[in-house]
Amino acid sequence: MPTANTDTTDAARSSAGSSGRPLLLLVGSGSEHWRAYVLRSMASGYRLHLLCPAPPAWEKPYIDSFGVVDTLDVAAMTAAVRAHPERFAGVLTYEETRVEAVAELATALGLRTSPREAVRACRDKYAGRKALDRAGVPQARSAAVASLAEASEAAARIGYPVVVKPRALSASCGVTYVGGERQLARAYQEAGRIWFDEVPRYAQPTLVEEFLDGPEISVEAVCRDGQVTALFVAHKQLGYAPGFQEVGHTVRADDPLLSDDVLLEVVQKAHTAVGLTDTVTHTELRLTSSGPKVVEINARIGGGRVPYLGGLVTGLEIGLMAADLAVGATPDFRTSGASATAAVRFLYPEREVRVESVEIAEDRLPPEVREVRVLTAPGRELRLYPPGDSRSRYALLVAVAETERDCAAALERAADAVTLHGTPLS
Repeated sequence: MPTANTDTTDAARSSAGSSGRPLLLLVGSGSEHWRAYVLRSMASGYRLHLLCPAPPAWEKPYIDSFGVVDTLDVAAMTAAVRAHPERFAGVLTYEETRVEAVAELATALGLRTSPREAVRACRDKYAGRKALDRAGVPQARSAAVASLAEASEAAARIGYPVVVKPRALSASCGVTYVGGERQLARAYQEAGRIWFDEVPRYAQPTLVEEFLDGPEISVEAVCRDGQVTALFVAHKQLGYAPGFQEVGHTVRADDPLLSDDVLLEVVQKAHTAVGLTDTVTHTELRLTSSGPKVVEINARIGGGRVPYLGGLVTGLEIGLMAADLAVGATPDFRTSGASATAAVRFLYPEREVRVESVEIAEDRLPPEVREVRVLTAPGRELRLYPPGDSRSRYALLVAVAETERDCAAALERAADAVTLHGTPLS
């Protein structure tokens, strides 16, 4: 059951009350490293009431009030909302594990949302695959399996190389390239090993999929009344084979893919196929030799600081746009008209260590660097297996420059100015 715990600072109450801004319900807040910029953007246009499983800390400067509740329990959240003295203009989340529950909550409250079935088709990657297949959307061939024997049969049917991955995780967790039968068992074991309490269990929990050639991109978009507007494209840098860990992203304000009719048609058809109507989305694709193909579609704001990069070079505030969408307002699509490039790079240890400190030589950072953020803490163990586990990142770097080459050079110099000190692990 929800608690009656509500906390509102006098300053926030005064500011919100005098502004007359709509009150928005936000479910979950995520990590400060990865989501503070989103929350800050939402707070620029709305008063925020946060539903969270524990009292907030870093979120307090951005929220008007909060309630402590199980944010996966729709009935508990509904009761907490109905007990609140003020009516909410909209509800949203940017946490992957809560998108289904929030779609159901919004429906129960009569607020704008995509159907829960559509959101579920994004969470359940195999359900999404089946919906895309029925609509003829270009994508990887896929099979859901429950055993190594089934995985072996599926891989033989699809043809090597294949990709083995969990059915409902994100951030490339447990995703492995398999070049042949000899590598399949370990990849299958890895896909089943990584799990979290908040992730649903399936009778066939693992996917075996066709490996798509070509570079990988993601498209951040707004879907309103089923119509998709692409905001910006991120080009992924992948590493730590045979995993597919994201080691960086690059976003150009004037990316020609934003006017590529074939790509935009595939993205629109993917949204229509799963039934999304009203949400900000993050769609991952491969630009294969036979055209763009969908890797997956997510009914939420993208991660990895991709939307932040897009905001730096276009001026589009995706958090504010998501909030506008949730209350039924039309987001502001006007861009800054710049032609810059922004990029993020994630730093991983060269070997497994127990962290002592991370040292930043500020005087050695090039002027293009906008941010250096430490992602770890003393005493934490950084592991290299599974390959490139995102939890092993110890810092992130963000740079803005005129060209991709300039960004890459600045990030390389910045990486040399960040030193990880630690004790090697056996």
